[in-house]
Amino acid sequence: MSFRRKKEAAKVFHAQRWASAFLSVSDTDANDAFLCLKALAAQIKTAHGIFFGRSASIKLEKLLRESAASCCEKIPAALEYTIRFLCLLVEKNCFRYIGLVLQKIEQNLDEKNGILDVTVESAVPSDSGFEEELSKIIKEKTGASGVKMKTLVRPELMGGYLLRIGSYYVDASLKGQLENMAAHLGGNTGGRNG
Repeated sequence: MSFRRKKEAAKVFHAQRWASAFLSVSDTDANDAFLCLKALAAQIKTAHGIFFGRSASIKLEKLLRESAASCCEKIPAALEYTIRFLCLLVEKNCFRYIGLVLQKIEQNLDEKNGILDVTVESAVPSDSGFEEELSKIIKEKTGASGVKMKTLVRPELMGGYLLRIGSYYVDASLKGQLENMAAHLGGNTGGRNG
């Protein structure tokens, strides 16, 4: 491996470290600061050109202070954390990873606030009644304060659903049941002698 590749391989971005730093600084204002960060990051993404380096960071800070007060005006501390954080990302040439950082911050906040991330995969689109009932059952069984549900349609499941809650996995699909039945029958082919 060449020296350049080793140097590039060593420059791995650690979104969790940035997320942890943001959350530790924003502390009790973390939820508001996160909303402010999402709003300001979206504004920066729409700007033309690439921002990086110290001079770009200084210009960006001035622009954000002039235009950002409206999106985070109720918590001035959250605005301050957010502006400084974004400017640091720009200065360190890491703003291109803002999507990963936002994702990690949201995951950490959800965990802290007791909100579960749930994915439901079904053969056909599920109705809102099913989703509401499933969300209610999950909250009752787990003690979670909330559920963020993402639904996906996968026709190959034939019927039923797959449910993922973190690393917990439930396969209640027709395809899964047929595969289990085939595996069970395949293991019992020895039969009885009678």
